[in-house]
Amino acid sequence: QVQLVESGGGLVQAGGSLRLSCAASGRIFSIYGMGWHRQAPGKQRELVAAIDSDGITNYADSVKGRFTISRNNAKNTVSLEMNSLNPEDTAVYYCKASVRTSGYREVWGQGTLVTVSS
Repeated sequence: QVQLVESGGGLVQAGGSLRLSCAASGRIFSIYGMGWHRQAPGKQRELVAAIDSDGITNYADSVKGRFTISRNNAKNTVSLEMNSLNPEDTAVYYCKASVRTSGYREVWGQGTLVTVSS
């Protein structure tokens, strides 16, 4: 069983910053891609940022230049540094990882709420 546990969400004023973290645990042989998705009320879940095992990153256009994704392969963690937040960034943020365990699994975290006030 592989689990992802997120932390770091909360309430912040527009223009502020937050850092999200996600730690993977369990029977893990290797982790391929890791990423962050978000789902705002009434909207579909969308990719925010992703990073592969070589450190190559991909960002949604809406967060480019404001968010930075990073990972620590030795600790099986991924983080999302979010700057210049605006109310449109309000959403539940989910960590996702593609993991080789007993087989290949795509695992989701439980989500952490980020609320940006105007």
